[in-house]
Amino acid sequence: MTDQDMSKYPLRLADDKVPMVRFMNVTKRYGDLVVLDSLDLDVDEGEMVTVIGPSGSGKTTVLRMLMTLETINGGVIYVDGEPLTHMEKGGRLVPADRRHIRRMRANIGMCFQHFNLFPHMTALENCMEAPVHVLGLPKAEARDRSIELLGMVGLEDKVDQHPARLSGGQQQRVAIARALAMRPKVMLFDEVTSALDPEVIGEVTNVIRKLVDQHNLTMLMVTHQMGFAKEISDRVCFFYDGKIEEQGPPSEIFGSPQKERTQQFLSAVLEAG
Repeated sequence: MTDQDMSKYPLRLADDKVPMVRFMNVTKRYGDLVVLDSLDLDVDEGEMVTVIGPSGSGKTTVLRMLMTLETINGGVIYVDGEPLTHMEKGGRLVPADRRHIRRMRANIGMCFQHFNLFPHMTALENCMEAPVHVLGLPKAEARDRSIELLGMVGLEDKVDQHPARLSGGQQQRVAIARALAMRPKVMLFDEVTSALDPEVIGEVTNVIRKLVDQHNLTMLMVTHQMGFAKEISDRVCFFYDGKIEEQGPPSEIFGSPQKERTQQFLSAVLEAG
């Protein structure tokens, strides 16, 4: 992380209505390549925001920054009013240490394109592992919570199955239940249907739809499925060249996009689909 003037960033967000997630002037570079360019983005509590855009536009990087899988080169990311990428020391913000990041990351759950389940564990054991070893929950409580979540994603009859015995759609639903078992404040979905066969994509999209309808989770999703994004999102952000080119309700972005790049992207995607 490069040196920057941190005095312009608040130690905590103290607005009347603090967003659950705030990217404040966030920049990410790989050498000379700028992937995120002074990004400002707020996501309100309970809001479902979908990020779309061409390959290389920075959309997945947004999720990776929130998961602290990579460091940022400028700006600050806040979660629930508290800095994620930084911490207070001596009355000013300094880059976060591992302990701070580990504590803050407990607020965030992520489901990846590839399921990343533990192959030697059953669906139930996959869901119980982190609550027991990270949150310190008693095994009985973690088991009850995991069974409830596996039931919520329609897998109550698969709790004792290992991943190899499950379909791709079932594995992705286990991954969603596993992330929810940590009781995150924010859920991230990175192209969670792109590795699935077309006939099982509906299994996963139905679970996400259920989360949107029944739980007040804050969610950020990157997807190439425009129909799903249109149906499920509160807001759609079109990324281009490391910036938000255009954003708004799905009806506006898909129905009457204002920017030429948005129009070109949607035209190309819909034509290809």
